[in-house]
Amino acid sequence: MGYGRYWLAEHHGTPGLACNSPEVMIGPVAAATSSIRVGSGGIMLPHYSPLKVAESFTMLNALYPGRIDLGIGRAPGTSAKVAFALQRDRRQPSPDDFREQMDELLSYKQIPEVSLLGSSAQSAVWAAELGLPYVFADFINPGGEAMTEYYRQHFRPSAALPEPRVSVAVWALAANTDEEASRVSASARMMLLSLFRGRLIPVPSVDKALAFLSHEGVPIDTLPAGRRIITGSPERVRESLEAVAAAYGADEVFVVNIVHDPAARLRCYELIANAFRLTTSHTSSI
Repeated sequence: MGYGRYWLAEHHGTPGLACNSPEVMIGPVAAATSSIRVGSGGIMLPHYSPLKVAESFTMLNALYPGRIDLGIGRAPGTSAKVAFALQRDRRQPSPDDFREQMDELLSYKQIPEVSLLGSSAQSAVWAAELGLPYVFADFINPGGEAMTEYYRQHFRPSAALPEPRVSVAVWALAANTDEEASRVSASARMMLLSLFRGRLIPVPSVDKALAFLSHEGVPIDTLPAGRRIITGSPERVRESLEAVAAAYGADEVFVVNIVHDPAARLRCYELIANAFRLTTSHTSSI
């Protein structure tokens, strides 16, 4: 369709999100494609040995040269209980040594390009200090423009990246009409609301989600509060994504969404690709 990248996230212990091992899924996705870059969005480094992550991605990069991205994050990607279960040594809490882990990971020179994912001011500081591409999760924390501006202003060139590079990951769902896009988005809205209220559920059907959301007594596009979910026709979604990218000064946009029907999700990507004319220019990402 013309997208430049396809990244897989890491989540644990939830029935609504499929991937708990990006390093396992990246290989099959790369094998089923020929040119698109495939990567992690991201590997939650505190769970792992930096050497093991480096070895896994060095192997992937050897299998698919020039097509593998290593996105790294600090968040647990799960609840505190499941994060504890992921620990090898459960006699005491894991140390908060993410920056030291990053330094070790970057010392392994054969790994593919590393990007730092984040949704907070601290991630912007580290990305700038280390000279890494910075991917801001607007879908988690809308309004991070000041953080990407800090990153650009304080960026220290590295051997891998001489100039700052900002990407922004945005919730976006397109359908043939504004009304249909809003309707299809109900599944993600219900799932997120349930998550915030401490209940983990599979992605619900649109009809089930609409019935659930109707009891909230507020317009569907305001749910969940504090999250930006762009929906609409392809033209409306393009306008909104361009506005977000401009506000962040982003060089690249990642489209994030959760849809109950895989066909509707695929159609969403097709419509956005057509709206941006991606078949002739690789300027956006999933």
